[in-house]
Amino acid sequence: MMKFTKKNFFFLVCGIIIYVVDIGVDFWVVSKYFCQGQYSWSILILCFRGLSSVVTQIFSYEWFKNDWEGTSTGKLKWIFLVHLFQCGIFIRYWFALKYGCQAAFKQNSMGGTSETDPSHFIHKRAVDVVTDINMLRVFKTFLETTPQLFVQIYILVEHGKNNISQYAAIIMSFCGISISMVDYQISLRKSLPDKDELHLLPKSVYLFYKLLTITSWILSISLVTLLSVRSSVILLILLWICGFAWVLKQHTTFCKSKKMEYLYRTVVGVVLIFTFFNIKGRKTKVCISIYYATHTVVTLGVLLVHTFWKPSIIKDTHFTIVSILTILSLALGILFLVVYYRHFHPTVYCRPRERSDEVDAEEEQREEIGRFQNFLMQ
Repeated sequence: MMKFTKKNFFFLVCGIIIYVVDIGVDFWVVSKYFCQGQYSWSILILCFRGLSSVVTQIFSYEWFKNDWEGTSTGKLKWIFLVHLFQCGIFIRYWFALKYGCQAAFKQNSMGGTSETDPSHFIHKRAVDVVTDINMLRVFKTFLETTPQLFVQIYILVEHGKNNISQYAAIIMSFCGISISMVDYQISLRKSLPDKDELHLLPKSVYLFYKLLTITSWILSISLVTLLSVRSSVILLILLWICGFAWVLKQHTTFCKSKKMEYLYRTVVGVVLIFTFFNIKGRKTKVCISIYYATHTVVTLGVLLVHTFWKPSIIKDTHFTIVSILTILSLALGILFLVVYYRHFHPTVYCRPRERSDEVDAEEEQREEIGRFQNFLMQ
């Protein structure tokens, strides 16, 4: 039975607080750049936030439509208006708080373990609504938070602009990535009924694996941008094309409509620029090895190019710090990756099964799985 605990509720509340603070910090940074006459940075940060907001609202509304099929059109119109004004995530947080509070504080001591028990329904609803939020936050992380972190680090290294708002933005970006990764992994493990929930140690190993490898890659791209903005843009586009082509080859079936499926594949292509995800729940030892081997080669290549192409920059303190952090985070990230996959990675993968007309009722019930089962698997 899926359980939504008090600890899960605590993390939910923390996630809401960080989400609101992140919005405030973004607009604080934008206003600072605007007042300093750096309009291009202000516009770029607003574009990242706007793009991620629009994409997450589209997916959120589409999921509401799928979940509320057969309900009154009046409710859907109201939901559409809220999403149109970019506030759909707050509706989802309200449902999460509502069901999460009931499950964590009112249902833990009630009922049995039967799936027909009311307490089971409340826990499942709480887990489902939080899972939807975590999926949307993964989109936000890689469409907004990660690119913003890249921009902030580039500004810091290239222009040496040091102010409180900039450091606050970098810290919030790291916090956003960290919480998104941990919450994602918690939701993934809850979606696998045969697996126990991850404890503190495997959660920490997974967090450091993701955070360190992403950090190393962001720093590498920032260094490429120091050489040439055009080169970094071309590199990002090529990486997205490779990721998008790989997703197309996987024949994903996350969305009900073709248009939404292509939007989903486009977003996953962006995610794959920064980190590896197994989108079909299959064993991908070879793919993940190739992925991070390529990252390692490119990272080392970027550092060597800087050494021979712009030797003067080696004397810069910021460059020295970034270079050390890049290599150190890459090495530690891969170390945590190996540890996680060797000791803590779920061995049960959700594979699509061919359905026949003779499937019995029990098997049919097991087929009715959440949206997360078709989402990014790790």
